[in-house]
Amino acid sequence: MVMGTSNNLVKLQAIKKSFNRNAVLKGVSLELNEGEVVSIIGGNGAGKSTLMKILTGVYKADAGTIEVNGERLDKYNPSSAHEKGIYLVPQEPLLFPNMTVEQNLTIGVSQSRQEVKDKTRKLMEELGWSLDLNRLAISLTIAEQQQLEIIKGLLREAKVLILDEPTSALTFSETESLFKVIEKLKAAKVGIFYITHRLDEIFRIATHAVILRDGKITLEGNVTEFTKDMLIQGLLPEGNKAYKDTFTKKLLKYEEENPLLKVRNLSGDGFENISFDVYRGEVVGLVGLVGAGRTEIAEAIYGINHTKSGQIFFDDEEITNHSIDDCVKKGIAYIPEDRFLHGIFSISSVRNNITAQVIKRKGFFTNKKEEDQIATAYIEKLSIKISSLTEEIKSLSGGNQQKSVIARVLSTNPQLIIMDEPTRGIDAAARSDIYSIITVLKEQGYSILLISSDLEEIERISDRMYGIYRGTCNAYLSNDEVNSANVMKVAFGTYEGSDPYAKS
Repeated sequence: MVMGTSNNLVKLQAIKKSFNRNAVLKGVSLELNEGEVVSIIGGNGAGKSTLMKILTGVYKADAGTIEVNGERLDKYNPSSAHEKGIYLVPQEPLLFPNMTVEQNLTIGVSQSRQEVKDKTRKLMEELGWSLDLNRLAISLTIAEQQQLEIIKGLLREAKVLILDEPTSALTFSETESLFKVIEKLKAAKVGIFYITHRLDEIFRIATHAVILRDGKITLEGNVTEFTKDMLIQGLLPEGNKAYKDTFTKKLLKYEEENPLLKVRNLSGDGFENISFDVYRGEVVGLVGLVGAGRTEIAEAIYGINHTKSGQIFFDDEEITNHSIDDCVKKGIAYIPEDRFLHGIFSISSVRNNITAQVIKRKGFFTNKKEEDQIATAYIEKLSIKISSLTEEIKSLSGGNQQKSVIARVLSTNPQLIIMDEPTRGIDAAARSDIYSIITVLKEQGYSILLISSDLEEIERISDRMYGIYRGTCNAYLSNDEVNSANVMKVAFGTYEGSDPYAKS
């Protein structure tokens, strides 16, 4: 890949990386020259972060070579990367929470404390940002933490700057200020790898675009050579295969039914003015990229977080800002995105995990016979592979852990199940099992609100879907509109079609 005629800063050639037997990078070659902004685009799991971690020395490539400023580097680690002027501004801030802003800025820099303060003030003036250097990092908002990480990168005067979703937590004005600084860095011959899901940003600041899909580059070149639709096409799976032949999608007669769940003009932290419906016996997808606001919406429906305005109706009864216990009693269940942190009791048994929400405990005593009966029934029903009921759930595979979470949810006899990334971190066989379970649940009359960053998964399972983009509902796809191309456009905010509040 040859980009421009200016001096080459980075050359990655035939980079390969696997974790266990999962090939994440399959021979990626990429270059960055002085003054270029190479935007790397790809869905979740495409390999973007892995590639950048190899460049910063966090991971070691299984195969391939790295050249920095024309020098091939065989022994490469994070210290080597910093010495060569490579710095990563991560999407998730990595700060010392109990240290001040100033202390976080001065760690790892050779400049004096006063020099750091002077440069920081100058940078903040250029950016139009205002951070109190004496504040503890733990007191900063997510947006302020992101600002601090960006300033850390700029202070180090890196020759190669990696910005991973830098605007995900920034306001419009803060984003505009960052773009102005990026233009100055380009003029100063700094090379930038810019990872983003926002296609508008690519055409605004990038010089080159690279599409990474399934560990391979599928499209690359000067930004002027592409349109948004061309980039979307590069993101689509090979063959653009639809799965409607495998999963039967239900055509509902909406005029004859009342929605089980009605969300009206709902606003809260991370989302605004959201409206949609879920009917009985259907799977409704909430499509969007990580950080779009989908999880926040789900948590508001389930009573984890309070809303600022709007209404939630369940079975014709308003449940806005009801407690989790009340939502469970009314028939709402939630399978969280992070299975290990929020979905399972890792040091407890499979039996206890499955029965945790339905067995009434009296002091230290439980009804073991009843627990065994409930757990055994769901283990058989969902084909959960275990050695015994008392086996610690953390010893199970990811797929069997997720089935156990589904079993616990089903034991509460819900009418609506909210599934947030239900196949995250599980293998292909277990994923297929989860899909089959969802299909059976739908046929049995359960309603499912499906949140997934796997766009093929959304297409495969959803009867209908709503798009969530940067905290707002930006699209509605009816049954016959749910296909790979449309789903991809919705996720990246470029879909032009149906009224997003249709059927609601």
